[in-house]
Amino acid sequence: MAKKPESSNDRLNKIVAGAQRNQLQREQDYREQALKLYPWICGRCQREFTRENLQELTVHHRNHNHDDNPANGSNWELLCLYCHDNEHQRLLEAAAQGKPVPGGKKETSATHNPFANLKSLMKGKE
Repeated sequence: MAKKPESSNDRLNKIVAGAQRNQLQREQDYREQALKLYPWICGRCQREFTRENLQELTVHHRNHNHDDNPANGSNWELLCLYCHDNEHQRLLEAAAQGKPVPGGKKETSATHNPFANLKSLMKGKE
């Protein structure tokens, strides 16, 4: 029995799934590092965390660049879900008002693009 040829949608779905897996893996790597470097306390509200509620503690990138992950953790801070959401909301509101935001840029959207090289990944697979 001959194998059915792979459609472009199937290829695209595989590439997207791979990109999502890679993003999750990258996030896990720097999260694990940050949890080893810093005490399990929110950097804003000072709430303490244990193994039971550790999933509510997030790693915030101070310069908002998710690809900037120095091994010494200098671009990270641990924030609870609420403080992390508040931090990003404040950034969006400042950008909408034309005020300077961290990094000196006026940003109105996320800077990380997980599909930036999607076109190059698709080349030659058709």
